[in-house]
Amino acid sequence: MTRVFNFSAGPAALPESVLATAAAEMLDWHGSGMSVMEMSHRGKEFISIADEAQALLRELLAVPANYKVLFLQGGALAQNAIVPMNLLRGNTKADYVDTGEWSKKSIKEAKKYATVNVAASAKDSGYTTIPPRDEWRLDPDAAYVHICSNETIGGVEYHFTPDVGDVPLVADMSSDILSRPVEVARYGLIYGGAQKNIGPAGLTIVIVRDDLIGQALPTTPSAFDYKTVAEADSMFNTPPTYAIYIAGLVFRWIKEQGGLEAMATHNAAKAALLYDHLDSSSFFTCPVARDCRSLMNVPFRLKDESLDETFLKGAAERGMVQLKGHRSVGGIRASIYNAMPIEGVKTLVAYMKDFEAQHG
Repeated sequence: MTRVFNFSAGPAALPESVLATAAAEMLDWHGSGMSVMEMSHRGKEFISIADEAQALLRELLAVPANYKVLFLQGGALAQNAIVPMNLLRGNTKADYVDTGEWSKKSIKEAKKYATVNVAASAKDSGYTTIPPRDEWRLDPDAAYVHICSNETIGGVEYHFTPDVGDVPLVADMSSDILSRPVEVARYGLIYGGAQKNIGPAGLTIVIVRDDLIGQALPTTPSAFDYKTVAEADSMFNTPPTYAIYIAGLVFRWIKEQGGLEAMATHNAAKAALLYDHLDSSSFFTCPVARDCRSLMNVPFRLKDESLDETFLKGAAERGMVQLKGHRSVGGIRASIYNAMPIEGVKTLVAYMKDFEAQHG
C-alpha cells in the first residue's frame, strides 16, 4: 500500500496509527461484536467512547472545570449563527475582527442576529496581516469579541491571545486547535470543525464557559441551545458517533506524542523548514507578513503562475497531493497539520528546489 503526503486543508490527513486502529476495530469494537458506526449513542459502549474522548480533550487543553465541552454538528459555519444565538444574552451588539475569508463569513452570519462592529480589519493589507491589538476599536457595550485564530485560506494566524478586558473572547479555532497549548481560561468560548486537526468531517467542538450559557435567544432551536446540549451531555440528539470515536483516537495519539507542547515543537519545525525555503527563493513567494504566518496553512505563489498546473502535476507524481490553493485566491497552499510528518515537508521542499532549478 502506498500512502501519499496529503496537504489538504480539510478534510485533512489523520495519523496512520489512528487509521490502523480504526481499521482493526471496524467490525468488532473491543469484543462488542459491533462496529462503532452501528452502536446506539445511548448504549454503554458508545457512552464510554464519548466520555473518554471528552476527558482526553479536557486533559490536553487543560480545560477548567467551569467550562463545558460539547460535541455538536454543523461545522464552524453553523456556529457562526449559533454563537450569537447563545451569547448575545439580551444584548444586541457584538465585536468582530476581520482577518480573512472565514472572519468575513462569521461577520455576515452574525449580522442576522446582532449589530456587528468590525473592530479591526486586515482588508487593506489584502488579508496578509493580523491588525495590531492597539488599533482595535472595541464597542464597550458588545456582548463578546470574535476572532478567527487561524485563517485557513489566507494563512494568517494569531500568535498572541488578545486582551479584550472583561468581555468574553470567542475564537473560531477550526484550523489550529490542538496544534499548540492554549490558555482556555482567557476565552469565553472556543469552537471549531474537527476536520483539520481532530478527525473526520461531521464533528464540531465547542468549549464554553458556564456563565455564558442558559440565555439563548427564544427562537434558538433546542439542538443549538448550549444549555440544552450541555445538560444532555451532547446527547440531546444523535451525535456524530463515528467522528467522536476517531477524535478520541486522535486525542490519545496526541497525548502519546507528548501532548500539545510536543505538537507545538513539531509544527514549528515543519513550518520553519518551508518558510525558510520560501524566503530564500526568488521563484516562490509567500504573501503573509512574517509575524503572523500560520503554522498550519502555508500559501505561496510561483513567480510564473502559468506553471501552477505543471507544479501540481509534478508534485502528484512524487506522492504529494491537495496542494492547489483555495479557489478564491489561487496559487499553492500546503496545509501541514499535526498529522503531517516532517518527512512530508522535506519532500515538498526538495521538490520545490528541483522545480525551481528546472523552470527558474
